[in-house]
Amino acid sequence: MKPAAPIFAACLLACVASGGAFDAAARKAEVTSKDYAAPALPHGHIILPDAFGGLHRLEVELAMTPESRERGLMWRTQLADTAGMLFIFPEEEVQNFWMRNTLIPLDLIFIDQQERVVGIVSRAEPKTLTGRGVNRPTLYVLEVPGGWTEKMGVRPGVRAHFEGVPFGPSKT
Repeated sequence: MKPAAPIFAACLLACVASGGAFDAAARKAEVTSKDYAAPALPHGHIILPDAFGGLHRLEVELAMTPESRERGLMWRTQLADTAGMLFIFPEEEVQNFWMRNTLIPLDLIFIDQQERVVGIVSRAEPKTLTGRGVNRPTLYVLEVPGGWTEKMGVRPGVRAHFEGVPFGPSKT
């Protein structure tokens, strides 16, 4: 049994001598690291009315797992005006988001289980750890390009409609 200790020590020294390959491999597996190979997310659509009677349909990636919600839109360099990410939580509660490793400004639209927009955080500053929320229980949070809600006239109080989203009253 004693020969195993020198072998383990030699392997450990080899790893350290190789520039910390073990640490790099561990970091690579982290959901928030830049080189994490995130699996493709399912897509759906959300339709939001504006204050003027118009409708805006977005194709959204569905972040339904803890890993996909933690990763979010990190490391993205752009987001089309017709796209977003819908975070779906297991239960309605107060949500707070930060922008760690997020490179672009985003609007965060907080939606309750009745699919009402209960609050909006506009132009959240990228690459910060400041918590952002609306202090209201929500089941969904939609991230869209920064300034989108103002540009489109989307306001709190409107009711969202979901298409191809596996949760919620208007799922299809």
